[in-house]
Amino acid sequence: MKTILFVGAGRNQRRAIARVRELGVRVVAVDKNPDAPGFAEADAGEAVDFAEPDAVAIVGRVHHVDGVMTLAADRAVPVVARVAELLGLPGIGSQAAHLATNKIAMRRAFAEQGVPQPRYAAVRDYASAKAAGETIGFPAVLKPADSAGQRGLFLVDDMDDLSRNLPLTLTASPTQEAVLEEFHAGREVNTLLVAREDDVKLITASDRLRPEGVGFGVAVAHLYPSTLYGDAADEVERVALAAVHAIGLRNGIAYPQLLVSADGVRVVEIAARIPGGQMVEVPRYGVGIDLVEVAVKQALGEPVPDELVTPSFQQPFAIRFLTAEPGPLPTGEVQTVGPLDKALAFPGVDRAETWIEIGETIRPVQTDGDRRGYVIARGSTNLEALDRAEAAAGLVDVITR
Repeated sequence: MKTILFVGAGRNQRRAIARVRELGVRVVAVDKNPDAPGFAEADAGEAVDFAEPDAVAIVGRVHHVDGVMTLAADRAVPVVARVAELLGLPGIGSQAAHLATNKIAMRRAFAEQGVPQPRYAAVRDYASAKAAGETIGFPAVLKPADSAGQRGLFLVDDMDDLSRNLPLTLTASPTQEAVLEEFHAGREVNTLLVAREDDVKLITASDRLRPEGVGFGVAVAHLYPSTLYGDAADEVERVALAAVHAIGLRNGIAYPQLLVSADGVRVVEIAARIPGGQMVEVPRYGVGIDLVEVAVKQALGEPVPDELVTPSFQQPFAIRFLTAEPGPLPTGEVQTVGPLDKALAFPGVDRAETWIEIGETIRPVQTDGDRRGYVIARGSTNLEALDRAEAAAGLVDVITR
């Protein structure tokens, strides 16, 4: 039996770890948290801080693993790449991993390859922020160079706004670096692609619905298929493919996020992993493709046959996250959480899950961590599916004070 070293064992990784085992592969999971939920699904769990590739590689050697992979955890991507190199196993390579996780390096690679993107400037202190503001203009988007989950992300309207939020953004970056980017209004589209020896194939394109205001970077719903069509859809595919080639990803799963505006399509960023936030469900529900199975084969160095990346059907569906404003959850300290029976019984609903705990505080959406669950619904059209998911989400009973 083959063995996979799975880096990260949090809530986002739990289902994937279980799926890897269903595929007949033994799983050794590593996570800093000794109580990580994914450990319960793994064959073996090691409480190791995966910020240390050498320590993770030792676990791999002890368990004689045949491959290494992750899901959802952006900071685990360079670790997975480096551990694969240390153990002589298949991987995407440290260079591609760096370009996919450091937004300054990513932007430079896109610029060199002519991939359309917002104007940007690197920021490391107040002086460089001031110069960036004068170059980029306002409104602008301020983000950490190497963080995820929308932490440290701000829409800034002027220099005072930039100065006020800069310390928070730099704090969210392990390297104390940030990027200031030109703001473009438009529709955000999530794309998922599979690269097989430079043959890159678009699997799905879905709309990423976001709120206004402070939480503007957080997806509150995913809608499949995308509402784009014709030339706009073709341009999305072209730009997504260009982004994958620009970071040098030859064997792996890519997650370019694109912004479609009146004046064109631009890359917001790209990840070289299966994304979190239930995005792994988009190809599974939408076209019948299991990205976890694809990732396992690539981690083990096995060929990925055409049938694993070829859609077998097209099913409109939507994922609605359980959030406070602009979602159905109330804000405040949680007193009670009702069952999900009513939501699950709503027409078209396939799955609902929540991780709300008594005593925690629900706040308006600011980061991905403010999402407290989700509802997945199918429909005859994508908009019907979204209406069903929205309605079912409103049936989850939560009382706060």
